Amino acid sequence: MQTYGNPDVTYGWWVGNSVVTNRAGRFIGSHVGHTGIICFATGASCLWELARFDPSVPMGHQSSIYLSHLAQLGIGFDEAGVWTGAGVATIAIFHLIFSAVYGGAGLLHSLLFDPDLGSGPIGRVDRFKLEWDNPDNLVFILGHHLIFLGVANIWFVEWARFHGIYDPALGAVRTVFPGYGDFGVLLGHQFDAWGIDNLEEVMMGHAFLAFLQITGGAFHITTGSTTPFERKRLGPYDKFKGDGLLSAEAVLSWSLAGLFLMGVNAAFWAASNTTVYSPEFFGEPLAFKFGISPYWVDTGDISDCKYFFGHTTRAALVNVQYYFAFFCLQGHLWHALRAQGVDFRRILQNIGSVATSD
Repeated sequence: MQTYGNPDVTYGWWVGNSVVTNRAGRFIGSHVGHTGIICFATGASCLWELARFDPSVPMGHQSSIYLSHLAQLGIGFDEAGVWTGAGVATIAIFHLIFSAVYGGAGLLHSLLFDPDLGSGPIGRVDRFKLEWDNPDNLVFILGHHLIFLGVANIWFVEWARFHGIYDPALGAVRTVFPGYGDFGVLLGHQFDAWGIDNLEEVMMGHAFLAFLQITGGAFHITTGSTTPFERKRLGPYDKFKGDGLLSAEAVLSWSLAGLFLMGVNAAFWAASNTTVYSPEFFGEPLAFKFGISPYWVDTGDISDCKYFFGHTTRAALVNVQYYFAFFCLQGHLWHALRAQGVDFRRILQNIGSVATSD
């Protein structure tokens, strides 16, 4: 947190980040608690959408964000291949149950467990104690995050392999498994990824991501250490590599930059791609417009759209995703400048000085 040179700065109760900045245990508690909130919102929203679902209206023309994603994963179809919502309630209830589990874990980390992760019931838990100015510590933790993300991608590839996902080209759920080794096919999509039109290449992309993430995770775990600033394999930690720049503000700014890039990419992808975002589940492709700022509009008949202010699920997803990304960019710039020592109070003081002199 930027203290502007005041080591004894205190923050109000509403500044939640100040409570977890230098306390790794509390930081974990807030993350797990946040996961519980997401799980609860997902489960409750699934049940809400399922209760309001009207089979006489296309799914993409209803408030069906969660149902649409589940249907795209091949969930909710009967043996004849017709979407009935079968199994959706079970998934929703599981999310509600796990939200309570996550909530309990968040409370344990926040109230009972070691707030600094200096010690704990699990051996060497201190290796995961956050030290914002220690690159070895940060990349060690980053490596574990990347491993879990890679495993999640493998899980998705295996889901498509054994259960199957919905193929809009066939109008049915089918199994998809392009393999884990032929990544060369992806080279032809470096500049037209949004135009991918078959599920084999979609799943190959996830397999490739799994390879990159697990390899990168292993690299970061093995090159990180618990000895501050020890860089035997990669050279000394100097100004060129960020010495004096690493901080909670800097890491937060990079995280927000990542959300910005993913959000913008997802918005453009979802607006036009009909292989991953099937028209029958999300609505027709959108048209890109630019007024004061970019936005997307529906291109099909939306006279039966009763929700999202009369727009399709695709239009709601794309526009919200894009502006969410836009505000993440503003947050990135704000925290990146603060991480470099910019004192925004001086800007206001200078403006006040100019106004007074006039």
